[in-house]
Amino acid sequence: MGFTLGLFGAGGAILTIPIMVYLFSVEPILATVYSLFIVGVTAFIGSVNYLKEGMINLKQSLYFSIPSVIIMILMRKFLIPSVPDNLNFLSLSFTKNTGILVLFSIVLLSSSISMIKGGVKAEINSQVMSNKDKLILIFSGVATGIIGGAVGAGGGFVIIPALVLLAKMPVKKAVGTSLIIIAINSLTGFISDLTGDYYFDWKLILIFLAIAIAGIITGGIVEKKISPGKLKVSFGYFILIMGIYIFLKETIFS
Repeated sequence: MGFTLGLFGAGGAILTIPIMVYLFSVEPILATVYSLFIVGVTAFIGSVNYLKEGMINLKQSLYFSIPSVIIMILMRKFLIPSVPDNLNFLSLSFTKNTGILVLFSIVLLSSSISMIKGGVKAEINSQVMSNKDKLILIFSGVATGIIGGAVGAGGGFVIIPALVLLAKMPVKKAVGTSLIIIAINSLTGFISDLTGDYYFDWKLILIFLAIAIAGIITGGIVEKKISPGKLKVSFGYFILIMGIYIFLKETIFS
């Protein structure tokens, strides 16, 4: 996860939950809580170098993160705990855990298509935000808060497509900016979860965190050698594969 976080910014955080669920047998709901802490700390560390290189747009990150954080806290505090453990949709019956993972996969697939269709194009590097740009960032932040609150990944896999495709931010600056946004979102969400009835396996969390930090340093080095266009398309295919795997795992092969 750390390597992909360094390579793809906040979007790389999507690996945290599948690894915890499928390799460490952590329940999906609890995995979302662990993920918020691990991703938040790792993203903050990874954002330091981007900040030094001027590859983070702090103003745009605030327009995005403030509404995102507010919505995420409301989701984690009130909506998610109120969802019943067993759900029914049309003629289908499934658990809340399965529902979260299927939702997770659908969002991944949607984001991947947008990134891949964008292809390798010349990037717009506008330093001036219009009122339309600000509204786009605010509404994108709200959407990210809803999705991040539901699946517990901070919404990182939505942030980069939103910054690149909607806010017209260069992909490498979007990677850096996404890290500071995801650090704010994830750590705020985790703090709100501390009051919940969760068991925290700190040994597992800290081991995972250490591996993630080592990975983000390595990923950051590799990222500098990849062109922005190829990075954007690679990210699209990366989350496409993850989305297909999780969807098939939770539906056909469950």
